[in-house]
Amino acid sequence: MALSKIDTEIEQVDQEKFLRQATNYYQALEKPLKYGPVVETLQDLIYALHKEFESNYVNIEMVNHLMLSYKSNPKEWKKYAKFDRYKYTRNLVDAGNGKFNLLILCWGEGHGSAVHDHADSHCFMKMLKGDLRERRYEYPNRPNNNNNNNKQSSEKTSHNGHIDDKELLEIGETPIAVNDVAYINDNLGLHRVENPSHSDTSVSLHLYCPPFDTCSVFQDNCKKSTSTVTFWSKYGVRTKLDDQ
Repeated sequence: MALSKIDTEIEQVDQEKFLRQATNYYQALEKPLKYGPVVETLQDLIYALHKEFESNYVNIEMVNHLMLSYKSNPKEWKKYAKFDRYKYTRNLVDAGNGKFNLLILCWGEGHGSAVHDHADSHCFMKMLKGDLRERRYEYPNRPNNNNNNNKQSSEKTSHNGHIDDKELLEIGETPIAVNDVAYINDNLGLHRVENPSHSDTSVSLHLYCPPFDTCSVFQDNCKKSTSTVTFWSKYGVRTKLDDQ
């Protein structure tokens, strides 16, 4: 095949479709790549992410490496860290030219999210300050559920292969400390994130690709509803209600 034809086919690949298909197999790095680039500042991270997303064939492993490689520096992210007294906040740092969203989430004492999915996107979550606790749940009745082989799941699976979805099935709980990176996509399950401390705040950096405007929220009885995701602030500036 001529190189020019190969180049044309690469250019024609839909990046969003490619990223969504990658959730079928990607599960996350445990540590940075040995020969990957070093990210020293938050601006270095943003620049490197933009470069990575210039290609339609995004190397999601390299994206993971970049998030792992960056080390938290409060002087760099403090201007984006906006707290609310009553709930955790989502603060846009970079819109990624529509290809990804980079956000800082601020968690007051005891604040937590609902159980939710990620609209078939990749979600990377890096701790910048404090600690968070992630609880994971099996995605009810998802055909390609990667957790169907665990004991608890097997007990809730009927003879015809359908999941008994009368209640959410918790499949794991993980603490996330400063500079750790957690990763999830819908094939790995749902999750709920919370700040377990009642005396300290937490701050986390999140990368979503492709970006999404809505996600699904689940109640304990597996009742599913659609939630619109909003930004408490953008680029360090508080948003108006009609601009969120």
